[in-house]
Amino acid sequence: MKRNIVLSLEYDGTDWHGWQLQKNAPTIQGALEAALATITGETIRVTGASRTDAGVHARGQVCNFYTNSRIPVERFPFALNANLPKSIVVLKAVEVDLDFHARYWALGKRYVYEICNRRQPSAFRRHFSYHVPQGLSVEAMRQAAALLEGEHDFKAFQAVGSSVESTVRHLWQLKVEQPEASRILICAEGNGFLYNMVRIIVGTLLEVGLGKRPVSDMTAILASRNRDLAGPTAPPHGLCLEKVFYPPQLSLTLEMG
Repeated sequence: MKRNIVLSLEYDGTDWHGWQLQKNAPTIQGALEAALATITGETIRVTGASRTDAGVHARGQVCNFYTNSRIPVERFPFALNANLPKSIVVLKAVEVDLDFHARYWALGKRYVYEICNRRQPSAFRRHFSYHVPQGLSVEAMRQAAALLEGEHDFKAFQAVGSSVESTVRHLWQLKVEQPEASRILICAEGNGFLYNMVRIIVGTLLEVGLGKRPVSDMTAILASRNRDLAGPTAPPHGLCLEKVFYPPQLSLTLEMG
């Protein structure tokens, strides 16, 4: 009997070429599908909520797959983790209705970008934060970030070559936090994100923080819909998918221990 299983997982994306399956490069999806084949004996295709890029990490990725296996759902994390590299860990598995789809049912996502802002880089956070040795004006970055909150056409913050029907997205929240002197976190929550959107926003906010452009530039960039007017794309290793939002009942099921 066919079952639909949802997994929540975390991974260190440093050594992976992103989520999506590739023929000649190791990916998170590929590793998961190989582990599933080992424990079920089936050829299984996994659907992820977010197609994270090479080098991007996740604390709260969600995926689903169909199986005829009789493995008890609570055993999937243990069985998979025994067959996965240590950089990928399945946190929880739940069985859901057959019509659930990890990507299409997602209501939104939260990404966090970490910046190490001190003269010397971090030995401990080097794979998870982008080192910016110059001084940054966090207050200017906060003011600029506030101008991007809400529903806008974010075409200027989309990587060139991407093809989507609409570039309008609702950015529920864009916060610049400084939990400690040398650590800056940019938290973006929204109903959806364009290709490289968070990293381009971060690159633009960094230019504001460095005094290379005024806060007011954000409004002009949005209105232009021109990628050339926004800042550079920040490196992938500072970015982490923190959470995927689903309808309340499913979210609660995924988060319970």
